[in-house]
Amino acid sequence: MPTPTYTPLANITLAATASSVAFSSIPATYRDLIIVVRASMSSAVTTALTTKLNNDSGANYSFVFMANGNGSTSSYGEGGVTSLSTVAFADLTNTQITTSQIQVMDYSATDKHKTVLVRADRVNFGTSATANRWANTAAVTSVNFSVASGAMAIGSTFSLYGIAS
Repeated sequence: MPTPTYTPLANITLAATASSVAFSSIPATYRDLIIVVRASMSSAVTTALTTKLNNDSGANYSFVFMANGNGSTSSYGEGGVTSLSTVAFADLTNTQITTSQIQVMDYSATDKHKTVLVRADRVNFGTSATANRWANTAAVTSVNFSVASGAMAIGSTFSLYGIAS
């Protein structure tokens, strides 16, 4: 089996605070997408960082979540319930940096729903993993990130890679 190759496609570094970031016009020439996010909030607020594929806010996302931090482990999920309007992601707290890796598998396929795996690490919290399903057969052409309240800090980075096998 060939070794997967990561090809840099785009990089966004916030020069000003922002409540949203988007990658658009993603080419359909790779097998998977990898997005590496290193972000924090610009003020002392805790909020969820969420992701929408193709800016789809329909109730067609589902997830299973697991976390381990501060000596405790928890997990929960929505099972087959498709009532979410975003990919479950990570919390941004105060000015602590959260580092996350998002993998969108078979993103350009038009004959299947998309699987999105997220791993997030935050100082003083621990590690979380989320498996998501986007119940849509459209090829992913854009990925939108947003926070529910406040703004992401200057210097937060979002890096997009294509994986070819």
